[in-house]
Amino acid sequence: MPEPRSVVITGASRGLGLASATHMYNLGWRVVAAMRSPEPGLAALRTATGAPADDPRLTAVGLDLTDQASIAAAAKAIEEAVGAPHALVHNAGVAAAGSVEELPSEVWEQIFSTHLFGPVTLTKALLPSMRAAGRGRIVVISSQGGVRGMPEISAYSAAKGALERWAESLAGEIAPFGLGVTVLVAGTFDTDIITDKTPSYRDFNGPYAAHHATIDRRGRFAMRFAAPPQRFARGLAKALEDDGPFARHAVGLDARLLLICNRLLPAKVLHQVTRVAMGIPRQGALRAGRPETTHRSAEGEHRD
Repeated sequence: MPEPRSVVITGASRGLGLASATHMYNLGWRVVAAMRSPEPGLAALRTATGAPADDPRLTAVGLDLTDQASIAAAAKAIEEAVGAPHALVHNAGVAAAGSVEELPSEVWEQIFSTHLFGPVTLTKALLPSMRAAGRGRIVVISSQGGVRGMPEISAYSAAKGALERWAESLAGEIAPFGLGVTVLVAGTFDTDIITDKTPSYRDFNGPYAAHHATIDRRGRFAMRFAAPPQRFARGLAKALEDDGPFARHAVGLDARLLLICNRLLPAKVLHQVTRVAMGIPRQGALRAGRPETTHRSAEGEHRD
């Protein structure tokens, strides 16, 4: 009987990562769950999967993508556990809400380390063994914010956009060795990456109060229609069957629609569609001296 295929999933302790690790285990894969706190994370995975404590198909390794030493140790532990993994899924993510002016520099650094610099370092550490094996799939999880820069989450959008461009470049480099890359653009799923627990640097009494109030209200409404993480996990499982050098898939109806609009609509039109959808005041509406600047900005209600 052949050995099961192995998949490394970062950020596997919650949300999309937990659902994905559970689903891949149930499909018969050998899962290496990489997370900041492996002991409680592994316990949660065993509960979700029903896996016994001694099951070699479910392993956890410690990984902090903002710590170079942690990444090196995780790469070593992964290769000791499964050798060259058949798939590496860069799922771990963090986010913060706030305008460009409001987000501290250290928050930008944390978001880029988690979404880009850390995944690059982990990939570099595992690529030699994957190249030697002559096979493997690297999957990066992007989002709608990586397709279009979204207000209030500029650092997250920038990091996801950079992640996509890196993935495209990587695909061109490693395809001749038999490896491939897939980008998954995730739609709106019911996770805690953008919730009341998300770090927020928004000043609801500051100059961007009109943005914050409307975006917050519409975002809460949109979350009512968020899909369960298990649906994303099924999309990931399909993506792991990709065999070409590069692929990009949307997971979720809203993500598919955005990709279509981004392909068909001029940039200025899509900018206006995004602005209206998020309730952001039109250009010049908050310019100093305009009567409505002080009259209505606190409520965040501006005519489009």
